[in-house]
Amino acid sequence: MDSLQEFMDSCNSDNMTNTNISTTSSNNNNGLIIGSSNSPSASSTTSSSRYENQKRRDWNTFGQYLKNHRPPLSLSRCSGAHVLEFLRYLDQFGKTKVHTPICPFYGHPNPPAPCPCPLRQAWGSLDALIGRLRAAFEENGGKPETNPFGARAVRLYLREVRDLQSKARGISYEKKKRKRPPPQPLQQIPQSLPLPHHQLPPPGATQ
Repeated sequence: MDSLQEFMDSCNSDNMTNTNISTTSSNNNNGLIIGSSNSPSASSTTSSSRYENQKRRDWNTFGQYLKNHRPPLSLSRCSGAHVLEFLRYLDQFGKTKVHTPICPFYGHPNPPAPCPCPLRQAWGSLDALIGRLRAAFEENGGKPETNPFGARAVRLYLREVRDLQSKARGISYEKKKRKRPPPQPLQQIPQSLPLPHHQLPPPGATQ
């Protein structure tokens, strides 16, 4: 598959990101030319263009995978099970060390020494990849209800990979929740207000 290596390099470079990829100066290493404008609109346009290009490459690569499948598969016959085959196939090109439970560095976010544990595709890369392919499927005429990339089996697999890698690498993938400010104490309003008391003038007094 001619485009597979380029595809995997791109996936690994986007490790631990979501589908809305933000572009920074470090992206220059990936061959992306970033304009000199620092305006938010220019940054948003560059990020959107990069996302669309990546989505197109992902879609073409998945189509090539279906053609090379034995037996060959058509997109109309592709199911969630075939998507899981594709994700497991990509693991051989992974660059993320996932420690096994018997490894002394299991759960260690920064291992002090190398170990023979296998390399896998990072959960963040797979999650972003599925997001792009899911969008590309519908953009190419697929119906949301038959989208294999949105199948329940695929969602469960991604959740399983996330939990396994989180424990193995000692990294939390949970989004940090914003702390809500403590509620302000309400001032008690008296149920009845005292009526103003007017003193009557003494008899014969002039007002």
